[in-house]
Amino acid sequence: MSIPAPRQTSSYAVIALVAGILGWTLLPLLGSLGGIIFGHMARGEIRRSNGQLDGDGLAITGLVLGWASVALWVIALLAFILFFGGLAWLATLNA
Repeated sequence: MSIPAPRQTSSYAVIALVAGILGWTLLPLLGSLGGIIFGHMARGEIRRSNGQLDGDGLAITGLVLGWASVALWVIALLAFILFFGGLAWLATLNA
């Protein structure tokens, strides 16, 4: 009876997770984009490895953190534009 060798974790998956966390803390936009890019690269690498690589959960977490941060940035930008656009519209009505 032989013990199977442990599966290695994908380096891209670890990078995706770290980048996704950095997207919420120190590098808001760059970290988020890194989490998204490396998350997709990791998932592809894991699928192509035929069970030799692990880390799909790390890659998915990096993807979710990255996409959630980007979505919040887009919502914040739209709210900013709508708020100040509304103020400008009100200013033109009162002029």
